[in-house]
Amino acid sequence: MTNNKNDHIAAALQILASLGLPRAQQNERSALCLLALLNLTPGKMWVHSENPLLGITPIMDWAREHYDKDYAPNTRETVRRQTMHQFVDAGLALYNPDKPDRAVNSPKAVYQIEPAALALLRTFGTPKWRKNLSSYLAERETLAARYAKERQQKRIPVEIAPGKQITLSPGEHSELIVAIIEDFAPRFAPGSVLVYAGDTGDKWGYFDAALLAELGGKVDAHGKMPDVVLHYTARNWLLLVEAVTSHGPVDGKRYAELTMLFAGTTTAGLIYVTAFPNRAIMARYLPEIAWETEVWVADAPSHLIHFNGERFLGPYNASSLQT
Repeated sequence: MTNNKNDHIAAALQILASLGLPRAQQNERSALCLLALLNLTPGKMWVHSENPLLGITPIMDWAREHYDKDYAPNTRETVRRQTMHQFVDAGLALYNPDKPDRAVNSPKAVYQIEPAALALLRTFGTPKWRKNLSSYLAERETLAARYAKERQQKRIPVEIAPGKQITLSPGEHSELIVAIIEDFAPRFAPGSVLVYAGDTGDKWGYFDAALLAELGGKVDAHGKMPDVVLHYTARNWLLLVEAVTSHGPVDGKRYAELTMLFAGTTTAGLIYVTAFPNRAIMARYLPEIAWETEVWVADAPSHLIHFNGERFLGPYNASSLQT
């Protein structure tokens, strides 16, 4: 690949970032799609950008012919879903401008650079670029900002204390975490304090590191935290809860990992809990669940299942064996 090809790709990446495309679209695939929509072949100047009508396969063929990028046929859906869909949402490209009523699944579907975007990109690399970019962005909300706003609107609220609320990323896993905090904790650890809650969008969704430190705990950043950690203050127990929607109960291996991870928490008793959204999912993992642990099912919230051992909902470490 010549330097000229590399320069065009690097410039396209800079443009995508400047236009506010999300990080997931700031990559070589998206850069080549933009260049294809402009028919900006190596050696061609930005001022000579064009606006051909192109389908997904022609875009991939174009990248192969002009930039030596050979995409496999099964990449079509990735190009469509992970680049062109976002280009259209951002207003950077038009979908079927020649025939807006074309069927969504039509093999004749095409894309075209949007006129205002084309006019802007033709000034890239000139003294007019920065001023034109500012004017362009002032008239439309960037896609990255809109996606962030939509994600925030879809987040799931959970009350962790009276008058104190956090939000988690949407999804089944977060819904189960909310159930653990709002349904499990009041029933089986009343008055408990949330120490940690994971989040699929942000590993450290909520973490009261100071409280854990008071209890003698020091969690290694490389250790995989349980989904929820609760401090049952009345009994000085730490409840380590794994929320299972698709994988990951407290099996023998995970029991040992959590024991090691919280080994420094010598003043509080450790209790291991696996939470499931329903009994159907629980049934898949019954053979894997470790002994001396508890199981809670969200669709039967008033019940707790104890896996053998001499005590029910109590720690086994000798430092705290209150009953």
